Amino acid sequence: MAHGADWIGMSFLKIFHLLALAALVSAGSFTPHDSRSAAPAGIISEGAALDSDQLTLRFALAGNNISGLHDTLTARSTPGNAAFRQWLSADEVKEFVKPSSETLAAFENFTSANGLSATSTSPQGNWVSVNMSVFQANTLFRAQYQRFSHPSLAEPLTRTLAISLPSELVGHVDAIHPGTDFSIITPQMAVQRQPSFGKRDQHPSASCNTSIPSTAASARTDTRILVTGFVGRSPSQESLSDFLGEFRPDIPKNTSFNLTRIDNSSFVSDGTFDDLTLEADIDVQYTVGVATGVPVDFLSVGGDESLSSLATAILDQISFVAGMDNPPSTMTSSFGVAETDVGVALATSVCNGLASLSARGISVLFSSGDGGVHGSDDDLSLCNTTTFVPAFPASCPWVTTVGATIGFGPEIAMNLTSGGFSDVFPRPSYQEQAVESFLAELPKDFPGTFNTTGRGYPDVAIQANNFAYVSQGVHSKVGGTSLSSPTFASIIALVNDRLLGAREQPLGFLNPWIYKHADAFTDITAGHNSGDLCPESSVAFDAVKGWDPLTGVGTPVFDRLLQAAFAK
Repeated sequence: MAHGADWIGMSFLKIFHLLALAALVSAGSFTPHDSRSAAPAGIISEGAALDSDQLTLRFALAGNNISGLHDTLTARSTPGNAAFRQWLSADEVKEFVKPSSETLAAFENFTSANGLSATSTSPQGNWVSVNMSVFQANTLFRAQYQRFSHPSLAEPLTRTLAISLPSELVGHVDAIHPGTDFSIITPQMAVQRQPSFGKRDQHPSASCNTSIPSTAASARTDTRILVTGFVGRSPSQESLSDFLGEFRPDIPKNTSFNLTRIDNSSFVSDGTFDDLTLEADIDVQYTVGVATGVPVDFLSVGGDESLSSLATAILDQISFVAGMDNPPSTMTSSFGVAETDVGVALATSVCNGLASLSARGISVLFSSGDGGVHGSDDDLSLCNTTTFVPAFPASCPWVTTVGATIGFGPEIAMNLTSGGFSDVFPRPSYQEQAVESFLAELPKDFPGTFNTTGRGYPDVAIQANNFAYVSQGVHSKVGGTSLSSPTFASIIALVNDRLLGAREQPLGFLNPWIYKHADAFTDITAGHNSGDLCPESSVAFDAVKGWDPLTGVGTPVFDRLLQAAFAK
């Protein structure tokens, strides 16, 4: 009988706690924070999540002076500025990024009042995580968390289509994750293994100098390249050795890479060919194999298919690199999603995190995506759509985005190379003139719909078709912008090696310098980025003289890049 009484007492206490929580929240006001009308195509709601389901919510606390970080980064990356290439230390970046004492107090008061506790998840203290039930999340943030399924997911994921901030957190919280984020990492993000681009067997003419310096770099640790892989994937040393033996016999076959795993990265293959493992293999093969002598690190970020969010993976990547005393000079990633899949608040916070890495003198590179004007990935259902879809993180103005070209004589933009204009980020000053020139030449009756004031991407491009690879016992060829980013990263690392050898600072954030020295690139004036699957007749952008949203300012010429690097 006493046991029953205890149970009844506990039940009343639980009910009282829930009623008190509801009363506390209902007494305040809410401000809409982020919302979407529906989940992205292909993602299906399975109904409301159980009140008892547990969530770990991450909160981006408002930075102390993010606009100051942007201004400082712009100044220190702009040729001619007195502070050019005077990159910031980790502590200097932290002063811009860390939350104010008022923000910390507001968030601590909120969690304490609701019986919650927060854990810092970033070196700057601007991201914290809080464990709570779905009932608490729904109540505290006026959300309606649901379970969503997707063919690529082993388990449904929990998301909401709308989320609000209680009044006491307005101005103190920039983003809540997972909220409306649907940036699912899928195998379709990996490279196009069977491209259908046309002209795929073209080879450079005898008069075309396509060489990249094969003289080994000085192997300085401060020139190293960091390659990122997600969902626990990592490259194979055996595949790299076979690749070097076949295509770079001048490099010792036992040349390796440094592997670091975070977030319980421990993927085990079931024996079937895996596209995400292929991605890891080619990223390393075209850094180790092109940036001769430059040390290469591979960061394998964990997470299983049931929980894989690109936003989560990039946030953990940012936190890891931010905590490094001696970060790499170059960082490359070949993943992306539609900007709309992430949401405005979260995309902005992730982009600011990438800016904090760029400010430390890291050249942060992302592939532009393989969906043409339709975002990161191609889709036949979009071929007749004239509203273009920007890709993310390609659209972030604080990274350098790399598109793809094909062929020689002439070299043209690949039809899959993603490019366009952000719906989230305004056009940065460093590309104002270049983008305005493109828009001025666009036909007045151009049928495509896009944000004419948004950040234009990509910034540059490079050859990305018919690349040989070795992966999981397969020897074949690939194409796509997944090849673009690691290849361009290798070239930047080789330039950095020369700079550091001359006691100069590394290139760091590239974009203002790139647009200042556009003559160090071959201007690509042909191509139409309708996508790999959509016909050439589909509405898309055309490559033109000067910058365009297919190839940026063009493809790099190493000797000119080197000259521009020392000219500043």
